[in-house]
Amino acid sequence: MFFAPVLRRAAYATAPRSFDRALERLLHDALAGAPTTVSPRGRGYAITQDDKAYTAQIDVPGLSREQLTVGIEGSVVRVESVKDAPRQYRAAYELPQEIDVAASSARLDKGVLTLTLAKKAPVSNAATLAID
Repeated sequence: MFFAPVLRRAAYATAPRSFDRALERLLHDALAGAPTTVSPRGRGYAITQDDKAYTAQIDVPGLSREQLTVGIEGSVVRVESVKDAPRQYRAAYELPQEIDVAASSARLDKGVLTLTLAKKAPVSNAATLAID
């Protein structure tokens, strides 16, 4: 992994965190050869991607379907356990592209939550003006 210390000046302090993450992904992909795996499996989760979707596999042993909630807002995926669950789990993952919630799915099998998150097709707002 590439590490570059950065001094944040007052003029750049208001830059969105998504820009920082996008720059980090760009540098990592440029130096590592752009792998399809976003994260290593050893950390309790792995996120892979193809042309149409992201696949996230998250280790949540000891939790059932009723004890987990998955929330998607834009490109951020939040996984939380309910308050009365035997084990507390809370994590958020920011993906590079927005998620199509209607085409996404979740499955829990033997303590592994598998999320298939469909990528939302970018919409172009370009318009053509007639010249008088």
